[in-house]
Formats: sequence, C-alpha cells, structure tokens
Amino acid sequence: MSSFSNLEKDIKDFKELLQISSDESEINEFEKEITSLEKNLSDIENEALFFGEYDDLSAMLTINAGAGGVDAHDWAEMLYRMYSRFLSQNELNFQVEEISQGEEAGIKSVSLRVDSYRAYATLESERGVHRLVRISPFDSNKRRHTSFAGVDVIPLIENNNDIEITDEDLRIDVYRSSGAGGQHVNTTDSAVRITHLETGIVVACQAERSQLQNKNRAIELLKSKLLLKKRDDELKKLDEIRGDQHEAGWGRQIRSYVLQPYQQVKDSRMGTEIGNVQSVLDGEISIFIQDYLKWRRQGLND
Repeated sequence: MSSFSNLEKDIKDFKELLQISSDESEINEFEKEITSLEKNLSDIENEALFFGEYDDLSAMLTINAGAGGVDAHDWAEMLYRMYSRFLSQNELNFQVEEISQGEEAGIKSVSLRVDSYRAYATLESERGVHRLVRISPFDSNKRRHTSFAGVDVIPLIENNNDIEITDEDLRIDVYRSSGAGGQHVNTTDSAVRITHLETGIVVACQAERSQLQNKNRAIELLKSKLLLKKRDDELKKLDEIRGDQHEAGWGRQIRSYVLQPYQQVKDSRMGTEIGNVQSVLDGEISIFIQDYLKWRRQGLND
C-alpha cells in the first residue's frame, strides 16, 4: 500500500474515532494523532519534490573561478569551503576529484564527487553563476569588488554504455596533482586530464593513486557528460520547433552574496533571502535547496 493510501486510511480511522469518542481525557491522544498525521503529510509532500529522471543519482559538483581576478579565485575557494561543510554536516560522502590552485590565492577550479542517494537533486539548485560583493582583502585601498564563480552539477549516470569512446577520440594528459590536503584528497603523481576532441569537453581526476584508476574514473565522468550533452542537443532541437523557452541552466546568475554595504544572500529564482551571510558561507544552504525543489515542482505544474 502506498504512503498516500496509508495516510488516507489513517485520516479515515481518526475521523471515525472522533465520532465515537466523547471523553475529554483523550484530547492529548488526539493531539498526538494529529501531529503524526501532519508529519506523514509533510513527508509525502517532501517526497513529491523528487521527480526528476536523475534525482536519485550521485553527482559531480564543479566550481570554476570567473571574472574578478584573484578575488574570483578566493571566492571559488570560499564556495568550496561552503559546499564541503554542507556535505559533511549532512553526512553526504564526497571526494575531491581534481583541484587547481590559484597563482596568488584561492583556487581556479575544483571538482567534488558526491556519492550519496539523491546527491544530484540535493545539489542541482547550485548550478549557475554565484556573485560575491565585498570589500576586497586584496585591495590596499579597501574598495568594494564584485567577483563571480560558476558552479556546475551533473548526475553520475551509471548506465552509460551506449556512449562509445575510443582512444582516437581523446587527448589524455598526465600531470602532477596539486591537492588542497585534508581527508578528502588523496595526493597523487598520476593525475589525468582527458579532452574529448570532438566536443571539447574536459574532465580530470586526481583522486586515486593509480594513473589507470584516475583514467577510468575520468572516462566514466566523460561518458556522463557526453550523454547529458546528447540529451541537451535533442531538447534544443525540440525548443527550435516549439519556439523560445525559458532558460534555467548554466550562465545564469542565480545567487548573490553581499557582504558590503549590507549583509544578504539572495537567490534570484525563488526570491529567498538570508541576512546571516556567514551562516550560509559556513554551509547552511538547506533553505535554498528546499525552496529550489519547491520552485522546480511549481514550474512543472505551471
């Protein structure tokens, strides 16, 4: 019997109990039953938020520094810290696949592999451009700077055997890793970067100690990206037939983090606002994730 059917049965039983009961001493029990029904209803509503084809899958989250020079590199590292804290606090298993340090400070890019149930649905809200406004710690004149970082999230698709790749399709570069240290990084001298020559898609892995293991992991990630590109291309062809469609993907500024002249984090899609910026940067992003899932569901119904 489904959860919804169970809830319907529980409500019906509760109504019958109310009709035959006249003892005021049972009010506390009624209140407990109502609380239980409300929780069950909330659980069903929450479950309804997960409807996407890839929602249940693990994911790869990649952060790339954008415009803003050294401030953007620092901003990318701040986001890396924010997501690492969120994942750790919520017991989501993750590992750094590849990281590239900035010349002066921060990082140019980092990729996190998140192997957890519904990792993709949990992190999909983060895909897009993240904007930071603050007094730059790298500006001796203490001027306000705006910097950007791009976050990409893709599902790790296991059944991707229909994507065929040959060595002739690839350029494979081996290099020395530059891990950030810590329990989620395995330093290796056999990091691998793979470029798919036809599409220009680049993937990299330095998580394993073996060059072969890193190559195999990178190829699996490449297959997922190629499969997603294939499906995106098919959707674009449909869009051309249907006309202009609302674009909600990469390249769209989704969230602003303002430290000066006021304190606020605002998501431009749902309008969600948080005044405590530091708590968000410390990994408290669940409100944005939950509001995004509701917003996504509403978009399906509109």
